[in-house]
Amino acid sequence: MSRRAVSALLASALFASALVGCSTDRRPAEQAAAATPLATTPAPPATSSAPAIPAGSAPQQTFAVGVRQLKLNRDGDRPLPVTVWYPASGRAGGEPAASARAADGRFPVVMFSHGLGGRPADYAALLTRWAAAGFVVAAPTFPHTSRGGDRNVLDVLNQPADVSYALTELLALDKRAGDPLRGRMATDRVAAAGHSAGGVTTIGLFTAGRDDRLAAGIVFAGTALGVGTAFAGAAAPQLFVHGEADEVVQYAAGKAVYDKVPWPKAMLSLPNGDHGRALLSDGKSLGVVADTTIEFLRWTLYGDADAKERIAEASAPGNIATLDNRLQ
Repeated sequence: MSRRAVSALLASALFASALVGCSTDRRPAEQAAAATPLATTPAPPATSSAPAIPAGSAPQQTFAVGVRQLKLNRDGDRPLPVTVWYPASGRAGGEPAASARAADGRFPVVMFSHGLGGRPADYAALLTRWAAAGFVVAAPTFPHTSRGGDRNVLDVLNQPADVSYALTELLALDKRAGDPLRGRMATDRVAAAGHSAGGVTTIGLFTAGRDDRLAAGIVFAGTALGVGTAFAGAAAPQLFVHGEADEVVQYAAGKAVYDKVPWPKAMLSLPNGDHGRALLSDGKSLGVVADTTIEFLRWTLYGDADAKERIAEASAPGNIATLDNRLQ
């Protein structure tokens, strides 16, 4: 299928109606009809071999959190400011400290993609928890789909390449003399995550725009329209998180993509969950989502086998969610 055909169907079937209000629009949106993911340019076939993450133990302590901004620009016409939260030295708790000294150690990296009309700061309640658990979390602000942009929804198709570019620039800081993150990143342990349109972006990083540096993915309320389900490359475990009452991207649409994943996978379903507002506020649902995703990241990026066993336990409190666990 041509790119023009993909773009036209993408606009009419999903983004023009379904992804409006991905992040910050609190008004109910018309429920998007479940649709078959679109075909894309063939990618190398997926393999079943396990990611080459050595067995290890994730830190169990809670870190203070630092935050900084990177000013990036891909190809000179795609400004990509990136917010980076990271484990910092000092007492845990409290607000993230600007340009705080990084904690000692090497920490895995998670690239996060926001939803349509959103910005990284909208997800700070979740992303700072990841950083406090021992991860460097980098979130680009996309030039056309962020709040304040022109909301060109078709530009989502360009965002997997944006994330790959931002990842390359971020990892380069690990060897840059004088940079606060020099020697603080485990550059061979990287995951991607994203919400709604950012979930589409994340799926694209494992399909048509496969980035071989990625060892795992987390998809919040996402679907594969425009990027397809031709999962490619080495096995990269996936965790899908979706509200069964999602008013923007139907639960069935996300589940259909999940069913196509050929690798170890799990799906955290929230029976009363909507399009993801639980990700934006500090409540009980966020607690379950944060704890489950942290254990998943500890397993996939630190090689912590005990964390893998804790994923089901983390999903259980309060009967807020159910877990389809196919991570074996």
